[in-house]
Amino acid sequence: MGFILRSVDLSATIILTSCVDITNADPKTKAIDDLFRSEGIVATFVAESANGGMAFVYNERRSVERFSRASTFKIPNTLIALDTLVVASEDSIFEWDGTDKGMQQWNQDHTLVSAFRVSCVWCYQEMARNIGRKRYESALAMLDYGNQSIGGEVDAFWLNGNLQISALEQIEFLRKLSQYAVPFRRKHVGTLKNIMLVEQTDSHSIYAKTGWAATTPQVAWYVGFVTKGDETGLFAMNMRVDRPEQAELRKELTIRSLRLLEII
Repeated sequence: MGFILRSVDLSATIILTSCVDITNADPKTKAIDDLFRSEGIVATFVAESANGGMAFVYNERRSVERFSRASTFKIPNTLIALDTLVVASEDSIFEWDGTDKGMQQWNQDHTLVSAFRVSCVWCYQEMARNIGRKRYESALAMLDYGNQSIGGEVDAFWLNGNLQISALEQIEFLRKLSQYAVPFRRKHVGTLKNIMLVEQTDSHSIYAKTGWAATTPQVAWYVGFVTKGDETGLFAMNMRVDRPEQAELRKELTIRSLRLLEII
């Protein structure tokens, strides 16, 4: 059996903010509101069926606000690197130069798969310098991706706040990606999906990426899609980070929300 988003259609998305009384709201809606409030988290959470038929939006006002993409940009960045042949395959090696890169898990050689999964900044910066400004500008325009801004640093624009995107824009990108509707080779989209796989059970598979932007204010992301039978559900969550330990809640709150909506 597939999942059903029972909340609302796209013409009547639910707006939930701190000033809204949802006492008489749908039980799932109230449960998700309670979930975020219980952790003291300011966030938006968007879930939508890939065919665009049904959607759920928590905090619509924040869902349209753009924030730094941070490491969730590794989703299109990986695809761009593969499609420009800057990276040959998921087994391509990035050789560590022996200097401390700031995190123990980055201080080693990486494949494209491991670089994606541990959010290896130096690996993706190496890719970015090889991709170059012109190819990024072309790719971001073709994807109609967020504000499409690279700024002055081709190897840091997704980290320093230049490239920004909203949760709803993330959903639109993920829809095209999940349906192989992006302007890139199908085999490279397939490779990216394999790299994004984070959970596979008898009932569903989750393809996702975290992100954490050290901007002001700081923002943490968890975005991706779920396949369940013949159906695909898209999700994008971002939250304000007031204390570093809060960022660890990005995945937990998203997964719990997906369960409340019976998507997983």
